[in-house]
Amino acid sequence: MKRRKLIAGAVLLVFISSMLTFYLTRLIPLAYGGSVIVPREEYDLMQQYIKLFQVKNILTNDYVDKIDQSKLVDGSIKGLASSLGDPYTVYMDKKDYQDFTTQTTGSYAGVGIVVSVDNDGHIVVVSPMKGTPGEKAGIKSGDIIVSVNNVKVSGNNLDQAVSLMKGPQGTKVSLVLMRDNKLINKTLTREIIKLQTVSSTMLPNKIGYIKMTMFDENTSADFTKALNNLKTLGLNGLIIDLRDNPGGILEQCVNVANELLPKGLIVSTKGRNKKDNQVIYAKGPGLQKPIAVLVNGGSASASEILSGAIKDRKVGVLVGTKTFGKGLVQSVIDFGDGTALKYTSARYYTPSGVNIQGKGIEPNYVVELPKNYVVTDTPDLKGDTQLIKAYDIIKSEIK
Repeated sequence: MKRRKLIAGAVLLVFISSMLTFYLTRLIPLAYGGSVIVPREEYDLMQQYIKLFQVKNILTNDYVDKIDQSKLVDGSIKGLASSLGDPYTVYMDKKDYQDFTTQTTGSYAGVGIVVSVDNDGHIVVVSPMKGTPGEKAGIKSGDIIVSVNNVKVSGNNLDQAVSLMKGPQGTKVSLVLMRDNKLINKTLTREIIKLQTVSSTMLPNKIGYIKMTMFDENTSADFTKALNNLKTLGLNGLIIDLRDNPGGILEQCVNVANELLPKGLIVSTKGRNKKDNQVIYAKGPGLQKPIAVLVNGGSASASEILSGAIKDRKVGVLVGTKTFGKGLVQSVIDFGDGTALKYTSARYYTPSGVNIQGKGIEPNYVVELPKNYVVTDTPDLKGDTQLIKAYDIIKSEIK
């Protein structure tokens, strides 16, 4: 709570904190006749903070319209974060933080339908998720959502429509759908929807295929379950699909790596503070079967940690195109009022000691997809050239 209050009053308290730090810790003042001599750079810094507080007072007292103080403080905090020029260091307001939490926790309360915008600007149902209120209510792929809770929606306000369908568990939401030019009314009860980040199947020659779309709080457990299921079917080798996986939670990535790598280094992190310096090892014994990892320019962060460890440790090969190149680790401070600060706290290094920030990882086998080819959730051994290459590599290594 104390930390939250410090940040919430950033405009004033940054100045006060600076002054206290200045007087009590950072300087050794020399007193002469009641005067204090301070270094010029510290004095200049103090003047900048004073200016910040002056601007706040001017806007509060003299701006043509009455100022919303909470917006003023939020804007100040956002300015502090954005001034670093780091796109991964951001202040998240309540909506941003709620969206972020949904992504990382892997669940939300809603109706469980995947939607998109069609060529005519309608919000169309791509598919209802299995076992969710949407499926139970008979919502079908291709249904057009006309309104949510009596609010008309269209492709121009997709985010609003999605937000309206979410809400507290157990509450009702009414939908008006268009199907075959007829209006259909549905009333659904919101439930906790678990996002599926892991899917798997067994390909010919007992070569397993596991796709991970991101690393949320459930990913490693779901990966282990999928891997064990494949093992019971006689797994000979494994293809891991990390294409367009933007990353996620570091610990989840490490847990997955533990399932695959023999005893040894997974990743190391280095920051300004000792707590951000970590050296993380796999416990072993690992999978001990041929592994190929599919990557592309959308494979970032935790995806690159996993693929980098597999490549550097020579546990498997990477197939596809160069990865995104995000070699930074973020930490999140929850202020307890629905807002949070996400900031870069460390850089990570692959087992070979390389930080791939802005560089990416080159795959062992560079393979482009056919022009206009779109990868789907279903593995395609006829048109997906990257998957075909990975499959052929694993097949040739099966003993």
